[in-house]
Amino acid sequence: MSILLLGGSPQQPSSSGRLLAFIGERLVLQGHGVGKLDVRELPAQALLLADYSDPAIAQAVQAVAAADAIVIATPIYKAAYTGLLKTFLDLLPQDGLAGKLVLPLATGGGHAHTLALDYALRPVLQALGAKQVYTSIYANAQQLGWHEERGLNLDEPIAKRVQAGIDELSAGLSVLAGARQSAVAPSVRASHADLQPA
Repeated sequence: MSILLLGGSPQQPSSSGRLLAFIGERLVLQGHGVGKLDVRELPAQALLLADYSDPAIAQAVQAVAAADAIVIATPIYKAAYTGLLKTFLDLLPQDGLAGKLVLPLATGGGHAHTLALDYALRPVLQALGAKQVYTSIYANAQQLGWHEERGLNLDEPIAKRVQAGIDELSAGLSVLAGARQSAVAPSVRASHADLQPA
């Protein structure tokens, strides 16, 4: 099962990017295949013009299509996710997240925008056909400590929420993998039956 880390911050480095990387590292430790896409690295003009002929844009859209799960991270500006992320999501087809599991993350300066993920981003993810959008994780600047050598340090409340999100996503991927195996098994049995002598 593959997971795509989708970063929607226009800044590098950023708190949301660090949180996204932190979660990605832990998913790798659980044995998941993880890839990363930072929207800010896409060619700006092709992104704004929705130029699907641009190789980088086509590859980015295909990366979303190929993933079983998306961990999507954004800073919150003026009670909404970034315009950069919105521009990319607008590139996806109407069912661009069909069958996928999605874990939304956001960072902000304080508690005022805690619900921004649920009233701004979640409806968009659901409209794109996501199979499951897990409980949003919002962290403010005071909950995310950064040290150049030790990396990201989460305070206890947000660390628990992050671990719960990782556990939910891992469990969902296990269920999804089981469902796919069950769907394949009958066809495999049928093909073997066809090979049996009459």
